[in-house]
Amino acid sequence: MEANGGGIELKNLRQIVTKAVIAKGKKRTEQTVTLTPPNSPTSILGCWVINHTHQAKKVGKYIEVSGKFDVNVWYSHQEHSKTSVFSESVPYKDKIRLHYRDEPTSGHEEIIVNVIQHPNCTEAIISKCGNKFEITVERELLAEVVGETKVCISVHTESFEEEWPERDESSSHGVIHGHDQKGKESSSF
Repeated sequence: MEANGGGIELKNLRQIVTKAVIAKGKKRTEQTVTLTPPNSPTSILGCWVINHTHQAKKVGKYIEVSGKFDVNVWYSHQEHSKTSVFSESVPYKDKIRLHYRDEPTSGHEEIIVNVIQHPNCTEAIISKCGNKFEITVERELLAEVVGETKVCISVHTESFEEEWPERDESSSHGVIHGHDQKGKESSSF
């Protein structure tokens, strides 16, 4: 390809419109949730987070993720004489800032949110007042925007010979007629 005044000759360039990831963003969140069980807890025996669901929408240069998860706390009460499991659904909203590679060329972008770390309990304690749980939950989300973008390619006008592996075509796969040891005609593949 010839340079034209320090640039590339434009007649050898083509633009292809294709779908690609045009923006990304990632967010790690640590959130403390306060829960009030029906009985005053004596100790926490276990805590787990399950049933995470989410949906996302684009708002300006952000992806807004609305989700929820269930926090289950196994605890003892009445001076360690009884145990119970307390469960509560916790909603959340995360705004993930997008970093663009290409500006969108149409308004028909697809939003993809991947969960890098599902909501997970990192700490569970009884509050200072003694009748609530303070649960620390972490999560990490990755958002991608897929949209149309233009890719510029260079076209080579010189002809070239493409190399292909050569196979010996002289042997054929098919019926071979012959005679077996007793003189009868046989065939095989």
